[in-house]
Amino acid sequence: MKHNFSPDEFGKIGVLMGGISSERDISLKSGKAVYNALNSGKLDVVAIDLTTEDEPEVRSILKKSGISIAFIALHGKFGEDGTIQGILGGLSIPYTGSGVSASRLAMDKIASRRIFQEKNIPVPDYEILQMKEKNNLNYKKLKFNSPVLVIKPATQGSSVGVSFVEKETDLPKAIDLAFTYDDRIIIEEYLPGREITVGILEEKPLPIVEIIPKKRFFDFQAKYEKGMTDYAVPAKLPPKIYKNSQEIGLRAHKAIGCSTFSRVDMILKNDTPYVLEVNSIPGLTATSLLPKAALAINIDFLDLCLRIIKNAYGEEKT
Repeated sequence: MKHNFSPDEFGKIGVLMGGISSERDISLKSGKAVYNALNSGKLDVVAIDLTTEDEPEVRSILKKSGISIAFIALHGKFGEDGTIQGILGGLSIPYTGSGVSASRLAMDKIASRRIFQEKNIPVPDYEILQMKEKNNLNYKKLKFNSPVLVIKPATQGSSVGVSFVEKETDLPKAIDLAFTYDDRIIIEEYLPGREITVGILEEKPLPIVEIIPKKRFFDFQAKYEKGMTDYAVPAKLPPKIYKNSQEIGLRAHKAIGCSTFSRVDMILKNDTPYVLEVNSIPGLTATSLLPKAALAINIDFLDLCLRIIKNAYGEEKT
C-alpha cells in the first residue's frame, strides 16, 4: 500500500511500552510492532521501555527523550488507566488515544458499566465484591440465572485473573485469584452466545470481528496461545444485527469519552449485543483484533498507526 505522508510532519515519536503491570509482555509485543511499522515508514521513532512507575522518574525519562509526541502502547495499570496520560499532559507532550478521564473509566469495569447502564447499553448481570466482604460471602446467592459465573478483577485487561466457574466448590479459588489483582472484583453471569468485538477508529465503527475459540471459553490461553482461536472478519451476521452491534460499540466508546480508537468486546446473545468492556488501548500487533478489523477495509498496520498519531495532534482530551 502506498502511504502519502512526509516523515517530518510527525516529529520525533516515542513509542511507550512495557511498564511493570501484569500485561508487560503483551505491551512489549504491541510496542515493538508499532515501533517496527513506524520505522519501516522511515519516521523518526524511538522505543521507550518503561520499567518504573515512579512518576518523577518517568517525567525525567520523557523530558530527556526529546520526543514530540508519545504513542502509548502500554497495557494495564499506569499505562491504560489515565496515569501516563496525566504525566504526558503535564509535560505538554501530545499523546495517542483517550484522555485521563476516559482512560480511567475504560480501565475500571465497574465505573464504565454503571455508565453503560445509565445510557441503556446492555451489559451482563453482575455483582461487585470488595475484599472486606470476602469472608461474609454467601456463595449460594451468586447464581443469577446462569449455570456458569465469570469472576474477574475490576481493573485488569487481557483476561488476567479471569475464571469461568461451573461448580460452587470452585468459586473460592476463582475469587482468591481475582483478589490477587484487585481489591474489587466482578462476579458476572456467563452469557452463552457469539463473541464479537467492534473496533472504533476516528469515531467510526470498523468491520466486526467474530472470535471463535477452539475451547469452550475465550480465556487467557485461548486469547494468546497460537492456534487456539479462529477469527471471522467481517463477522457473518444478519445486516440488522451487524449494524446494531456496530452502533452499540460506538455508543459505548462515546459514553465513557474515548478518543480516536478503542475496541469494544461484546457477547451476542439472542441477537442482542451485551458490552463486556471497552479497551482504550487494545492489542496493537499487526495480527491483533483492531488491526485485523482495519485491514478488512484496506487500512494496513502502518496506515493505522499514522492515523492514530495524526489524530493525537491538537486533540482535546478529557
